[in-house]
Amino acid sequence: MNLEEFTAKVNSDLVGKVVNLASRSAKFVKDTGLSATYPDDGGLFEYAANAGDQIADAYERCEYRKAMRLILELADRANPFVENAAPWTIKKDPGRASELQDVCTVALNLFRQLVIYLAPVIPDLAAKTAALLNSPIENWEQSKTPLVGTSVAKFKHMMKRIELKEIDAMVEETKAEQAAEEALENAPAELAAVFEKYGDSDVPLKDEPLAEECSIDDFIKVDLRVARVVKAEHVEEARKLLKLTLSLGGDNQRQVFAGIKAAYQPEDLEGRLVVMVANLKPRQMKFGLSEGMVCASGAGGEDVFLLSPDEGAVPGQRVH
Repeated sequence: MNLEEFTAKVNSDLVGKVVNLASRSAKFVKDTGLSATYPDDGGLFEYAANAGDQIADAYERCEYRKAMRLILELADRANPFVENAAPWTIKKDPGRASELQDVCTVALNLFRQLVIYLAPVIPDLAAKTAALLNSPIENWEQSKTPLVGTSVAKFKHMMKRIELKEIDAMVEETKAEQAAEEALENAPAELAAVFEKYGDSDVPLKDEPLAEECSIDDFIKVDLRVARVVKAEHVEEARKLLKLTLSLGGDNQRQVFAGIKAAYQPEDLEGRLVVMVANLKPRQMKFGLSEGMVCASGAGGEDVFLLSPDEGAVPGQRVH
């Protein structure tokens, strides 16, 4: 089955044939609940109950295609009952209230049978059905006994139709996650090979030699703090800058313009912890007031690497 067929099957079979049985009947018995005794349905419930053993056998033999075919054949028998009974039409006649309750009782019981048979592959639908009919779905044998006399909750959305573009987006996301996992798996070996061959290069140190020696008193004048990026956005007309809103905890926020546009997308930064110079004198720039600086390494452009504290650090902590 290709993805287009999968989308069509979900929409036409699961939504159109199964869930529709409940969506077109439950709302009419929200105030009355199910009938006290199970009405005559022309043998529909008994037929579906007898099919349960064959469906269970297909599951146990891992013949899932056969199991789904048998279940959907039952749905094809149940839907004409609702179409012909037309509870939405009966609803218009107050004198047919008892008939309406009986029709909906049959429809919801046939729906519940299908959900029990689908529970091994769609347990979420079973949980939602249990909440709708105020009766937990706990075992296969429940498909053989009609549910009567129970209240019916307000119908809530159970399953939506899907679009192929949503499936495509999921596939692309999975590909990206797989590529990231493979990169993480391969990275240690690749880095070890590079280090074994070259060691740590002295090029960065030669490109930017050490600054003049300073005292501890000089160092502590710079107040480095852990901060969280709560918002990141492009700066119109700025080629290199991103505008960052940094949280130091509570209501303490700072606006910082950072020259990291070539290396980072705004959406990749939001929520991330960084290290910032928190006591840097604010600087009025063309695009606004910059109230600090984020710490990074690298030569610039795309070669910029923001410093991040290890897990456990929180905004506002000082870097010593």
